[in-house]
Amino acid sequence: MKTEILRADHPSAISHAIDVLQHDGLVAFPTDTVYGLAALPFKGECVEGLFSAKGRNNARAIAVLIGDYPDLKRIVDQFDEKSLRLAHHFWPGPLTLVVPKLPALPEILSPDGTIGVRMPDHPVALALLRRIGPLAVTSANISGQENTNTAEEVNKQLNGRVHLILDGGRTSGGVPSTVVDCISSSLTILREGPITLEVIKAALA
Repeated sequence: MKTEILRADHPSAISHAIDVLQHDGLVAFPTDTVYGLAALPFKGECVEGLFSAKGRNNARAIAVLIGDYPDLKRIVDQFDEKSLRLAHHFWPGPLTLVVPKLPALPEILSPDGTIGVRMPDHPVALALLRRIGPLAVTSANISGQENTNTAEEVNKQLNGRVHLILDGGRTSGGVPSTVVDCISSSLTILREGPITLEVIKAALA
């Protein structure tokens, strides 16, 4: 496949990205952390495309990004008070909450009945998500290689593996989001990131 690079501020950038995604394509775009690689979350074959592009084992779950709170109803089975408090405090932002997923979602998205969900704090990401709805998103890099912070870095790793890269300049974060397990009774960090456990506990105090 040929990889297209389009400036994110181009008038038709978001519409074109939506068209690519709705035709089962893969789109990379900037977030508040690193560049993400997205596909439709409701089709197993689209999610499989993310694993193929990254050269990654599909035993690991893929997170879902949303643009607004009503989108939670399309992917989450339960969103308890603790999850809601964390979301209201840190979203949009670099915090992924692991919660029970809707059974109707493809198993390949997450084989264990949970789903990581996040609302990113980036204008390009939010513009896309608020028009198309939830997206399955993983870091836009080859599995095991460096995370990408520019469109050029994405293209260097994934050229010929993805359909479209939205060039929104360098990402401001550079570090993947903090991932928190909101299912267990104790607060557990599954992946360290920009938001520390102490800050999270303070938000719940």
